[in-house]
Amino acid sequence: MAAETTMAAETTSPRAAIIHGYRATPDDHWFGWLAERLRGEGVAVDVPALPNTDAPRPEEWAATLSSVVGVPDEQTTVVAHSLGCLAVLRHLGSLAGQWRLGRLVLVAGFVDPLPMLPELDDFIRAGVSLSGIAEHVGGLTIVRSDDDPLVPSGLTDRLADLLGVPAQVQPSAGHFLADDGVTSLPIVWRSLQQRVTPTN
Repeated sequence: MAAETTMAAETTSPRAAIIHGYRATPDDHWFGWLAERLRGEGVAVDVPALPNTDAPRPEEWAATLSSVVGVPDEQTTVVAHSLGCLAVLRHLGSLAGQWRLGRLVLVAGFVDPLPMLPELDDFIRAGVSLSGIAEHVGGLTIVRSDDDPLVPSGLTDRLADLLGVPAQVQPSAGHFLADDGVTSLPIVWRSLQQRVTPTN
């Protein structure tokens, strides 16, 4: 809990949150790899364990993100995967005022029901407001693969269109799982290395 409190507090020090998806844990896939690289750059990183990951509830995930991400600032980075993208976008859409987020990276994101995962329909259909989110984000990157068996590429492209950015494509990455052979994700790391010029 101490790490979550620190993440949510206002700070001018670089901080990052890596948000996993459905049936995942902080130790899965490429999350630890990315966290170590960020920590090596002096960034305080939180990779929270979202509750009931096998049967997620929107309100429980929202409470965790409120604690971990809180109100971000230009020194804040958020990276999310799959269902975690929707949860992050809901959190950001709930914020009021003139908040800023330094960088947002969404991997295999979506906001529409998934034909292959109907058990997530209730979570997804709770809705999300994307209006104005992109204007609060200093740098926005959306990544998809060309052979995702769970999230059709068209759904991630639709999310990218709604947020006003093109989706970057990582070939043959599946759903970006360890089972797909993805335990590192240089395309995300490169996006985080790009300098962001704050908007006044």
